[in-house]
Amino acid sequence: MKTFNLTISSPDGDIFKGDITMITMRGTEGDFAIMADHIPFITAVKPGDCKVIFEDGTEKIGHTEGGLMTVSKEGVTLLAGSFKW
Repeated sequence: MKTFNLTISSPDGDIFKGDITMITMRGTEGDFAIMADHIPFITAVKPGDCKVIFEDGTEKIGHTEGGLMTVSKEGVTLLAGSFKW
C-alpha cells in the first residue's frame, strides 16, 4: 500500500513523525479514515481512540483528548491537546 507522512504533536512537542498507510479517528462529523492521496481538508477531532496502520500491516492504537487534523499533499498533521499510545 502507498504511504503518507503523519505528524502527531501536542503542547509537549512531537509525539510521532513517520510514514503510515492509514489512520482512523473520530471527527466532529463522525468517524473517518485517511489514506494516501486523500483530498485536502481540516477537521476538529473529538476525544477518543485512533488507529494507525503501518506499511508492514502492524497497528497501533492511541488516545487523544481532541484537537485539529489537517490533511494536505505534504501529509497529515494531528495537533492534539494530549495524545498517548
